[in-house]
Order: sequence, then C-alpha cells, then structure tokens
Amino acid sequence: MKTAAWRAIIFDFDGVVVESGEIKTQAFANLYQEYGEEVMVEVAKYHVLNGGMSRYQKFRYFQETLLEKPPLTAEEERQLDQRFSELVVEAVIASAPVPGAAELIQREAGRIPLFVASGTPETELNTIVVRRGLGSYFTAVRGSPTPKQKLIADILTTHRLLPERVLMIGDALIDYQSAMVNNVAFIGRVRPGDQNPFPAHVDVLPDLSPLLL
Repeated sequence: MKTAAWRAIIFDFDGVVVESGEIKTQAFANLYQEYGEEVMVEVAKYHVLNGGMSRYQKFRYFQETLLEKPPLTAEEERQLDQRFSELVVEAVIASAPVPGAAELIQREAGRIPLFVASGTPETELNTIVVRRGLGSYFTAVRGSPTPKQKLIADILTTHRLLPERVLMIGDALIDYQSAMVNNVAFIGRVRPGDQNPFPAHVDVLPDLSPLLL
C-alpha cells in the first residue's frame, strides 16, 4: 500500500501512533472505581465503543446517563479531567509505538505535511507528542475540545489542502466518519485480536508497517 499519492496525512494518535488504547480504557474504569465493578465495566465498554470521542463528552454521559446524576459542574469536570490526565500522561509517553508508525512519520515528514487530529485535549496531546520526540515531524497537532470532524476541516482550510489528496489514518468509527464528511480518504488500523469497527469496504491494516513498503 503506497503513500506516495498523498499530499498530506492526518493521524489519529491513540492506537494509531502509540499503543495507548488499553491505558486509557483502564484509566476511565479506575476513575469510577468507587461506584463498583458493574459501573467500571460499563464505563470501559462505552469508552471502547466510542473511540475518538472527547473525554469530556464521556464524563457527561457517565454522569447523567450511567450514574443518573445531575450534570457535572465546571469544577467537577475539571477535577475528573485532572485525575484522568494524572493516570494517563506518563503512561502514554512511555507506551510502545504502533509498529511502523515512527518510521512512517519520519519518512513522510520530509515529503509532505503531517498532522494529528485526536480526541485527547490539545495541550496534553502536544506535551505527549513533544515528550515522545515527535514534535518536529508534525505541521500541527490538534485535539479536543474541538470535535474531530471540525479538526479535519480546520486542517484542510488552514493549510489549503485538497481533500481528495489527503489521507486520514484512524482506529475508531468516529475517525472514519469525520474523514468521510470532509471527503478525505481513510485507512483503518485494527489491532490484531480487536473487533473491526469499520464498514466492510474500508481498507484496514494490523499496524502501519505495510505503508512503508
């Protein structure tokens, strides 16, 4: 599978650049430990089924739908966000790369602009990217609270990119849907053993190594 035809590549981050999916699943479950095992299981399940969604949207869903409590105050949401960051940032920085990802990024950065569009909060995401030594390879690193669909649209507009010459690589259905809305080509990453969340016609890879061929 060749990348030479593309004039820009947009990467999701968790599960595409780094193997951090399970770290975040466990962190979400641990945040709700006080509510018992059943709630923790439901939290983990919802997170996995809604990969790429902002953590803030998940916090609100857990609060109002799962726990059936009044909406979070701004301060309660900030505290949840801070606790979640403390659970995940260092672990994500230390996590293994997705096979082929670092090599692909290093190779393509010399040829075309590369971008990150992630559901991770933007400030935190930039810290992780820089700490992993990848900051110099990306033209822009974008994250929440902006929805992924708009992140891609903003990248296309700001950098004057033709959608049909841009590739998005993601591991969640929201990545695929956001790419389609913006008329951007898409390849899905499905880790071996994981369930494929994408429609049958979508090209999927077990990691990014095939894109180096």
